[in-house]
Amino acid sequence: QVQLVESGGGLVQAGGSMRLSCAASGRTFSSYTMGWFRQAPGKEREFVAAINWSAGNTAYADSVKGRFTISRDNAKNTVYLQMNSLKPEDTAVYYCARGGVTWGSVGSASSYRYWGQGTQVTVSS
Repeated sequence: QVQLVESGGGLVQAGGSMRLSCAASGRTFSSYTMGWFRQAPGKEREFVAAINWSAGNTAYADSVKGRFTISRDNAKNTVYLQMNSLKPEDTAVYYCARGGVTWGSVGSASSYRYWGQGTQVTVSS
C-alpha cells in the first residue's frame, strides 16, 4: 500500500514563501511521476506541478509558473514544492499524488492513482 504524507502547510503573508514536502512509502518511489494539485473552497481540484522519475521533466500550471518549483529526492522518497511570491489566490488545500511510470497527461488528476491527505496553505493579504 502506498502512503503519501504532506507537510509544511500553514499561514503566510502575501509575497512570502513556503515549502511543502510529501513523504512517500514504498521502495519504488523513484520510478514514478509525482504531482501536486490544490483545491480551494468551492472550486475543483486543479493541477499545480509535476515531476518525472529522474527530475528531467517538470510541468507547471500557468498560474504558478515562475513562482513555484517542484523537486524530488529519490533517496528520501520525498517530493517538494517550493512556493515563492505567494498570493492570496494560492490559498487552498495542497495534495501530492503519485502518477505513472511514463510522462503523459500529467496535468490530469485521472493520471494519478494515490493521493495524500492534503495540507492547508493560507495566504493572507
